[in-house]
Amino acid sequence: MKNDKTKLRYNVNGQIRAREVRIVGDDIASTVMTTEQAIQLAEQKGLDLVEISPNADPPVCRIIDYSKFLYQQKKRQKEMKAKQVKVDVKEIRFGPQTDDHDYNFKLKHAKGFLSEGDKVKAYVFFRGRSILFKEQGEVLLLRFANDLEEYGKVEQMPKLEGKRMTIFISPKKIQAKKDALVQRPVEERVAKAAPKQKAKKEYTGPKVEGEDF
Repeated sequence: MKNDKTKLRYNVNGQIRAREVRIVGDDIASTVMTTEQAIQLAEQKGLDLVEISPNADPPVCRIIDYSKFLYQQKKRQKEMKAKQVKVDVKEIRFGPQTDDHDYNFKLKHAKGFLSEGDKVKAYVFFRGRSILFKEQGEVLLLRFANDLEEYGKVEQMPKLEGKRMTIFISPKKIQAKKDALVQRPVEERVAKAAPKQKAKKEYTGPKVEGEDF
């Protein structure tokens, strides 16, 4: 087995403690043999004996290139991590008696956050005796969620924890509908569809008195 700095998560070759194992692998028929025989078979192929199911009876091992196996696993985990969508949580703070100007300013920011795919954590902070207005804080947060209905959905209803009442709003995926066809002006289509009229030919022969052409 090649030296590998990656932390081993499987028992490999001499690390396998069972006396007998069932081996599986590419172009290898499933069979039970002693661990020593299985290691020798792996060495003959220039590969490793890796214990993949230690709790089976007998344990199941694969004959594979362990370094390559670890590399593929690491690559797969990296690809899965890259596909994960990172969602940021943006916080918006209110007071229990927030005025309309401040409210609308923060509402505008919340719409922007949700449109960009971020979550919004809005909370009302109660100072001192303002905790007496907790019902007013709840009404404020519910109004906030209602005004953001087009942009997000409530993930957690208003909840009071200590001096904070918090609501979580998750973004909605809004996709604009695009027209597949590009419409031309009506006049252009009508003009193209209308039959072309032939121009009247002007008489160029000798003019005879008493006849109009």
